[in-house]
Amino acid sequence: MAPATYLPVEADDEHSSAREQTPPKTTYSDDNDDDDGLEDLEAKEGYELRDLNAVARPRQQGVAGGSADKEAGDDDDDEDHEGGGAVNGRARRRRASVQSYELYTPDEERRVRRKLDTRLVLFVALLYLMSFLDRSNIGNARLAGLTDDLHLSDDQYQWLLTAFYISYILFEWMTICYQLFPPHIYISCCVFAWGVLAALQAVTTNFAGILVLRALLGIGEAAFVGIPFYLSFFFRQDELAFRIGLFISAAPLATSFASSLAWLIVRFGDQTGIASWRLLLLVEGFPACLIAAWAWRWIPDAPQTARWLTSRERRVATLRMRKEADGDGGALSGSQSTIPRHKRKFNWREALRTLKDPKAYLTAGMFFCCNVAFSSMPVFLPTIVHSMGYSTLASQGLSAPPFLFAFLAVLTTAFLSDRLRSRSGPMIFHACLAMAGYILLAVAGTLRFGHLVRYLAVFPICAGFFSAVTIVITWTVNNQPSDEGKGTGMAMLNVIGQMGPLLGTRLYPDAEGPYYVKGMSVCAVAMAMVGILAFTLRMVLKAENARRKSGWREAEEEEGEALVGSRSKSEPFIYLI
Repeated sequence: MAPATYLPVEADDEHSSAREQTPPKTTYSDDNDDDDGLEDLEAKEGYELRDLNAVARPRQQGVAGGSADKEAGDDDDDEDHEGGGAVNGRARRRRASVQSYELYTPDEERRVRRKLDTRLVLFVALLYLMSFLDRSNIGNARLAGLTDDLHLSDDQYQWLLTAFYISYILFEWMTICYQLFPPHIYISCCVFAWGVLAALQAVTTNFAGILVLRALLGIGEAAFVGIPFYLSFFFRQDELAFRIGLFISAAPLATSFASSLAWLIVRFGDQTGIASWRLLLLVEGFPACLIAAWAWRWIPDAPQTARWLTSRERRVATLRMRKEADGDGGALSGSQSTIPRHKRKFNWREALRTLKDPKAYLTAGMFFCCNVAFSSMPVFLPTIVHSMGYSTLASQGLSAPPFLFAFLAVLTTAFLSDRLRSRSGPMIFHACLAMAGYILLAVAGTLRFGHLVRYLAVFPICAGFFSAVTIVITWTVNNQPSDEGKGTGMAMLNVIGQMGPLLGTRLYPDAEGPYYVKGMSVCAVAMAMVGILAFTLRMVLKAENARRKSGWREAEEEEGEALVGSRSKSEPFIYLI
């Protein structure tokens, strides 16, 4: 038999530099176990080996994942079966080795991933920063005179927070719209809508007007929260936590930025002739309208439509995602992988399967508990710090450092979670960290701790619940193998999880200051529940992985078939725990 030859894909003429970096052809001999040679080539040289002929041939209904290769070598089937399952798989892989493959180098993949990080992930993080800024600046506006100028009672202010989250929850189902509409259009419209609504809050003159705007703002921002699902279009399962971490870390960054900006506006805003709270809402809301126009041209619908990637980079970005399964154990065909998701047929069966999946409800329960703290602390921290005895101006400034600390903690946690391929470990650790901080603040009301100790306790709280939110969102996307499952899982996560703020935003009434013992105690219990649910899900996923691996091995032994090509053809979907 002729030696097996692998030829790298040539780059386009206008990208000669990419072609110059491609190694020369590599030849392996049949005498040296070609299947091992393939593994070495893929592991050491970093090639992605893809069987073009198997992709090009239409799939036969009822044929298993390795049937494409079997079709290419029917003449040798008898010989394969005589040698048993291992020899059968080895012979199949040798036959596959002489077919055509699409290849890319590790350097190409790193270059593409770096561009996706700097030009896509950081951009959507900027959008989320503006979203969270417009959502949570109501707390700073309160200290800047909002409640006094509009003559709002404490109950009316609570309703401003609650109205946002009621509409936010009712429209969380819009997460699936990322698969139904072109993302660049959908995201741009969301950003423009909330920018206009946030800015209009600056011109309201009564409770009814600002209440309606807060409710409409909840709809605009609810449509945007599916970004982690959108990022899964571009990143693999074990790359996703760090990217979602970059995205979520915009929240503490936004809160610290809002506090710093509020400090400046309160200090110098009176010189403009405009009430400080009106200027604050206008300055933090209107820029989103301008960014929306940029998002229209910048946001890609899929890897193959990114304007800021070269034609070769778009091809690599598409190829690298073929390893991601579309359905439980099934891979995208070559033709499907190049079709934008909003043009594919929506698989309602996968959506219904996710609705019945207990794992989706466990992550949603964790998100609910996280949001009890996640929604309340950013809004009430300036008030809590002010109740410690600091001036209004100092309270605005001192609210920033805990969130800057949380920003660094989120990035570190997300990076380690991907590197260790673990979700439950970081989740449980940060749940316990936040719980300890809340317990300290609750006990402070009885033991009358000083202001410094209470203020320092806020740091682990912010780091804990922001990091936990990052992991639970990533875990939700990881737990569903299909796009429809990911979208439905995210919708369930947010519909159930965002009910947490309905409780969280009512935990710190003025009458319970300055220690807010009840609010701190409720948040401590909520974070303890996060740890318990995370441990439960870990056990469920370990049992499910063991069952899937055992079933797959038994099926292999019975059928005498070994892996051909990639995991997505025959290996079971494995959950990250």
